[in-house]
Amino acid sequence: MSRFKQLESFVAVATQGSLSAAARQEGVAPAMIGRRINALEARLGIKLLVRSTRSMSLTSEGSAFLEEAQRILRELNDLESRVSQGSVRPSGHLRVSAPAGFGRRHIAPLLPDFAKAYPDVSISLDLSDRLVDLIEEGYDCAIRIGELEDSRIVGVRLADNKRVIVAAPAYLERYGRPNVPDDLLDHNCLSFGQQGNQAKGWLLRQNGQIRAIRVKGNLACSDGSVLHQWTLAGMGLAWRSLWEVQEDINKGRLITVLDEFAAPPNGIFALMPERKHLPQRLRLFLDMLKSHYACPSYWQG
Repeated sequence: MSRFKQLESFVAVATQGSLSAAARQEGVAPAMIGRRINALEARLGIKLLVRSTRSMSLTSEGSAFLEEAQRILRELNDLESRVSQGSVRPSGHLRVSAPAGFGRRHIAPLLPDFAKAYPDVSISLDLSDRLVDLIEEGYDCAIRIGELEDSRIVGVRLADNKRVIVAAPAYLERYGRPNVPDDLLDHNCLSFGQQGNQAKGWLLRQNGQIRAIRVKGNLACSDGSVLHQWTLAGMGLAWRSLWEVQEDINKGRLITVLDEFAAPPNGIFALMPERKHLPQRLRLFLDMLKSHYACPSYWQG
């Protein structure tokens, strides 16, 4: 039996003066109200009401309990009202995991303004390319890049993730530009370790189909920032997310190739243990990310 219902029924009986009046107020049978009061008294181990066939009165303990019960119900009603009107001040702690490179560029710089807007919310940002266990490790959400392969995971798409093939001008001057996807087989291609889609090949669209080109090269690394530096140094071609290389493209440090064969973007997702009943602080955090990522100018630097 709901403890809340017991509390509500007790307050109704005490203020209405009888079981029947309280029953009419709640729209239930008087016997149901009587059972709730009995259960409440049994759980507390004290007598709250003295009842007879003609009258009902509060014991001294019942009078003290009534005052506190009314306060609790009043505060609960106030809380629900403030939540529904969006006026509850967010608070608590958020644990967020994100890929190191993306987190440094596109999450960490946004957090100071978020902290100023919501000073009662604290955040721990774990920047790592490992796949954390949200439930076992107690994370509120994890930012991930790529399509979701596990249907059991709850994911919210924050933005599209466009990928491009880039090289430094010096590399292209020395080795020439690839003109069709198969030309990649004659180039030194820098691979991102053995993780994600790059293990399956670089994905390109050709003749209406998505092809996985199994490239080869003399350098591979599981750290995207290292791969980025190798590309800037003219060591080879790299297949990178636009969020990582857009500034270098804007400033001419990198040049895109095979743009007409680019595969459709995959996604940037926020993964959570469950979608229902997200804490207000998490909803505000996700809204903040989505509002920034939705602006094309944001990704243009």
